[in-house]
Amino acid sequence: MLYDVRTYTVYPGTLKKQLALYGEFGFPVQSRHLGQPHAYMVTETGPVNSYVHIWAYDSAADREEKRKSLQADPEWQAYLKKVLKPAIW
Repeated sequence: MLYDVRTYTVYPGTLKKQLALYGEFGFPVQSRHLGQPHAYMVTETGPVNSYVHIWAYDSAADREEKRKSLQADPEWQAYLKKVLKPAIW
């Protein structure tokens, strides 16, 4: 088993908006390709402008195949444009 721990840091004051966008547009497509996350966490203290996903894969090859499929999905690309566009923050 391989665990992929991903920490995302967002602009201060935008975490709720980022999580809302992810919940509506990112998570549905991501979970279709990757399955359900092992963990999905936010903090109440410390760096409050970050969140963590932990995804579990059978192997490095499984991770590579699933991530490649995700990156090729037009819905995922549309989601990335929504969250990576600095003008909205």
